[in-house]
Amino acid sequence: MAPRGCAGHPPPPSPQAWVCPGKMLAMGALAGFWILCLLTYGYLSWGQGLEEEEEGALLAQAGDRLEPSTTSTSQPHLIFILADDQGFRDVGYHGSEIKTPTLDKLAAEGVKLENYYVQPICTPSRSQFITGKYQIHTGLQHSIIRPTQPNCLPLDNATLPQKLKEVGYSTHMVGKWHLGFYRKECMPTKRGFDTFFGSLLGSGDYYTHYKCDSPGMCGYDLYENDNAAWDYDNGIYSTQMYTQRVQQILASHNPTKPIFLYIAYQAVHSPLQAPGRYFEHYRSIININRRRYAAMLSCLDEAINNVTLALKTYGFYNNSIIIYSSDNGGQPTAGGSNWPLRGSKGTYWEGGIRAVGFVHSPLLKNKGTVCKELVHITDWYPTLISLAEGQIDEDIQLDGYDIWETISEGLRSPRVDILHNIDPIYTKAKNGSWAAGYGIWNTAIQSAIRVQHWKLLTGNPGYSDWVPPQSFSNLGPNRWHNERITLSTGKSVWLFNITADPYERVDLSNRYPGIVKKLLRRLSQFNKTAVPVRYPPKDPRSNPRLNGGVWGPWYKEETKKKKSNKNRAEKKQKKSKIKKKRKQQKTVSGKPANLAR
Repeated sequence: MAPRGCAGHPPPPSPQAWVCPGKMLAMGALAGFWILCLLTYGYLSWGQGLEEEEEGALLAQAGDRLEPSTTSTSQPHLIFILADDQGFRDVGYHGSEIKTPTLDKLAAEGVKLENYYVQPICTPSRSQFITGKYQIHTGLQHSIIRPTQPNCLPLDNATLPQKLKEVGYSTHMVGKWHLGFYRKECMPTKRGFDTFFGSLLGSGDYYTHYKCDSPGMCGYDLYENDNAAWDYDNGIYSTQMYTQRVQQILASHNPTKPIFLYIAYQAVHSPLQAPGRYFEHYRSIININRRRYAAMLSCLDEAINNVTLALKTYGFYNNSIIIYSSDNGGQPTAGGSNWPLRGSKGTYWEGGIRAVGFVHSPLLKNKGTVCKELVHITDWYPTLISLAEGQIDEDIQLDGYDIWETISEGLRSPRVDILHNIDPIYTKAKNGSWAAGYGIWNTAIQSAIRVQHWKLLTGNPGYSDWVPPQSFSNLGPNRWHNERITLSTGKSVWLFNITADPYERVDLSNRYPGIVKKLLRRLSQFNKTAVPVRYPPKDPRSNPRLNGGVWGPWYKEETKKKKSNKNRAEKKQKKSKIKKKRKQQKTVSGKPANLAR
């Protein structure tokens, strides 16, 4: 059997099937030119044959449901695609050797976001997208939500899908949740999504959908709504499986009714796995992790093409807004590249928080442009609610801004600063102190803030190397070693002009102490609004062995026990009060009742 592609369709036709445009002249004299043209066109149209077959298949499925010339809703269809661990360099239009023709085309025809920020790890980015709030305002400012923790996105936060449902949207999530699940109220379907198909944890096997958090703590992690999706335990690669589900949702939904689709792909997060045929174009990549990563990203790129084709085929595209974003920077040890930015996933250097992002839509006023205005992942919450003609309660304190006019019309961004984070329980910098922070801020605390052109970091910002592309090739790690930086003794404050120095090579903290003080004061102001950190210890009841081999909510049983104990305590207290009252009735003025008579 021929190998099948990422969306379950045959691979593209062989190069012999491609024809170079233009008239063919004398074969002898122009043979060299013909071969060159053939190869060039073959590269540019890599995957085009597959796209045509895919489109034909979808058209056959759709029948008469082709793109209508008009729509009966003024509310746009909102499609938010979140990639996992995609590095800043890891897209064709940022100079990557990895081929991403779909992303390149969608971005080129839309608006590229080239001053776009997310958080350095999974849970924080997802929580800020779905609430429009910084981590310090949800209690999720430290690390991620672990599978064994009784923790989730606070239930008192109105989520984006909940707000969209209020104005008539059908809301669907496909992919990775990673916002907690210890009780049923934390599940995606209880947080505003009509349907959910995907994983609850941060990572897992792409084929078996199993995840081990530690020895003896292993379980199945694929859900359909609120139940384990055992019917899908058949070895389908998750990128393929999620794409097929998106196609099914679109095929069954009425395009005259607004839809919100949140597609949070597992790719390109580790473990590094991909269908075999996607390795064909990357045999020249020596580094095995980079080669696997490249294959995964190519499969993801093709999947997004299939989603776009489905939007067109089933009548959604003309009234849709497609937003693409990575959730954090790439991890070089797992094949990702953020070059020429400094740092990696899990750090507050630019390589950890500056992301690939773009908006593609027929509704954009200025297509084919680049937006260099400041944009943050919290901004999607108010922006999408506004586009959906929804309302944001006045008493809700958001950290995001409506930036649609900035993106669509090229206007100035209302955002002038970003609190990247304040993490009070992260490992403290040994040399940090209040004195180093001019008495304004304890620089031992990990924090980072951007105000206009300036970025300030304190504490321990994380791994700070620049990892050039050469580190992934047979040129060896020599240059990489030369790029390594050893943080100088006593250092706990850094200041950069990101506009002038986006690669963070020139620390200006000693040259501009006045600016350092200004940004430290801003940090202090933000910190006064922070809520306590939510990072509870591991709960042994979370073990999938106690839940039928599945990762899932475990708190319900514990709650029942607590209620039972509470009821017993209340009954005991009530009995005690009754006994006390009877005793008081038997005694008058300190004498027994029979003597009082």
